[in-house]
Amino acid sequence: MRPSSDTDIHSQRADCADTAPQATNEPSTAAEYSPPGAEAPPAGIATMPAQLAGPPRRLNGPPGPRAQRHRVGFLLIPGFSHIGFSSAIEPLRMANMVSSTPVFEALTASVDGQIVAASNGVETVPDTLLDELTDIDTLLVCGPNPIAFPQPAYLGHRLRRMAAEGVVLGGLDTGTVLLARAGLLDGYRCTIHWQDRESMLVAFPDIVVSDHLYEIDRNRLTSGGGTAAMDMMLHYIAMVRADGDLAGAAAALLVHDRIRTGRESQHLPLRHEVGMTRPKLRDAVTIMEANIEEPLALAELARHAGLSKRQLERLFAAELDCTPSSYYMQLRLNIARTRLRYSQASIAEVAHGCGFGSNSYFTRRYSRLFGRTPSAERRRHRASGI
Repeated sequence: MRPSSDTDIHSQRADCADTAPQATNEPSTAAEYSPPGAEAPPAGIATMPAQLAGPPRRLNGPPGPRAQRHRVGFLLIPGFSHIGFSSAIEPLRMANMVSSTPVFEALTASVDGQIVAASNGVETVPDTLLDELTDIDTLLVCGPNPIAFPQPAYLGHRLRRMAAEGVVLGGLDTGTVLLARAGLLDGYRCTIHWQDRESMLVAFPDIVVSDHLYEIDRNRLTSGGGTAAMDMMLHYIAMVRADGDLAGAAAALLVHDRIRTGRESQHLPLRHEVGMTRPKLRDAVTIMEANIEEPLALAELARHAGLSKRQLERLFAAELDCTPSSYYMQLRLNIARTRLRYSQASIAEVAHGCGFGSNSYFTRRYSRLFGRTPSAERRRHRASGI
């Protein structure tokens, strides 16, 4: 389980607050890039940022001289995800390698200009400090785990100023949290790592947080972290240069056989367990995930999955060595545990939101699975400080 800070992810937006620019819900000006062979986006889907569609900020000017390169900054927060950062910056380097002249310039920055250690302990010497990171086209915040941002008020103010200047802003992994706290995701779609999505939804109920690999909504880019950042940046390269061939060539150098679209769901826990060979099983679990507060009866679940009740039971027994009912119960209890740890909802509210009509029944089932009561879980987590 990825550690997250209860107090940090739920910090009041006032930590970063002054006056944030208001986003609009106007449709994007160009369609989402789909690499060769990819399914065409459904009608009405348009996520290309306006800043990436036209000539302002040198985005489509001829590459080559330093002043004409597309400049991408990476703000490294202590404890940032190294794989997310590497997956985002390497496609830019590959694009430069296959281009006749360099197209992108990548710069790293920290709040104070000092060496920054990633969550795996690898240290990076930044090119500059944030205040001196000027004249850039895009800034990506490389978020940390546990979620703790230094000088949050200063960071919020600086990011809002950059947004007002027309800089495209993005968050890798938990970098999404900082953008949300600064009010820079109001009116936008975003995503975050699947393990942090539940707490993000609770902390920012008015923000649309998808479970997609990445989201590119006008002048905001967010990814779920890990290798999803690679797909997002390859997509971004194609939009900046209006050239799918450049992105495809960069992907080939990365031995990345398919540029995944932003519409694809993370769904990593289930895929890790059962792989890609049982679509009916994935369908059944997806239906469960969509019906937590009001759980479906087994017969109804089977019908929605296009199976008989007996077929569904056999499928779960063969693939997961459990019954559909026990899997459904564990799924609901796992969600309840996340809410107990990372939300301010009362235990009764958590129970109700996870489909338990009785607090006593919820407590019995929770204690049986996790070995402690819901109230003990909440106390234990808060005392841990993570």
